[in-house]
Amino acid sequence: MSAAAMEGPFGYEESFECTAEVPEKRMTLLDAAELISKRLVGHRVEIFGGQITVTPPPDGQHGDALTTISVPFIMAGLHGRTTRVIQGIGLRLPGGPSDFAVPDLSLVDADYADHWTGHNCYDPVIFRLVLEVTSSNHSADLKVKPTLYAEAGVPVYVIVDRKNLKVMVLTEPEDGEYRVHAVHHPGQSFLLPASVGASVTLVVDDMLIAKS
Repeated sequence: MSAAAMEGPFGYEESFECTAEVPEKRMTLLDAAELISKRLVGHRVEIFGGQITVTPPPDGQHGDALTTISVPFIMAGLHGRTTRVIQGIGLRLPGGPSDFAVPDLSLVDADYADHWTGHNCYDPVIFRLVLEVTSSNHSADLKVKPTLYAEAGVPVYVIVDRKNLKVMVLTEPEDGEYRVHAVHHPGQSFLLPASVGASVTLVVDDMLIAKS
């Protein structure tokens, strides 16, 4: 039996007792994360720095925003033969052998299935853009994940900050940080970097939907 540390719904850490289905086999962090995912259906389970974090299911506005945000990508032809727009796809992180994140929305190469690394995760090389809509994991999206995604070499990280009513676009990852930060406010629209593969204009008001 092992106890996996995880982030609770109010930001504190809890312990989650996991019993391996095969007693003689030592449970790995990835095994524990998979077990937690099965038991806490609808929660997002990730591993950062060798620690399992669990985020409660988001509210309806969060999902509404993701659907709205997906439309310009699809209209621009990015959900086709070259790239795909996918929610909740696992991104393997270079920080540790078990580390991975699950962005709210990702733009990936269409051959992503060829880059599967196990445990429902994929090599970061196929990710052109990742996007997070803040919810109860607000601090992780703003403070933790920029470093993780930059270290993974993801070209574009978009943060839809519903709490502070703004959208941030982070680009040019280098040495574990994004060198360029662009901030967009209500009433504005902006063009994503050409590296995504098409001309995509996003409207801040449409992305925010409602204040969390």
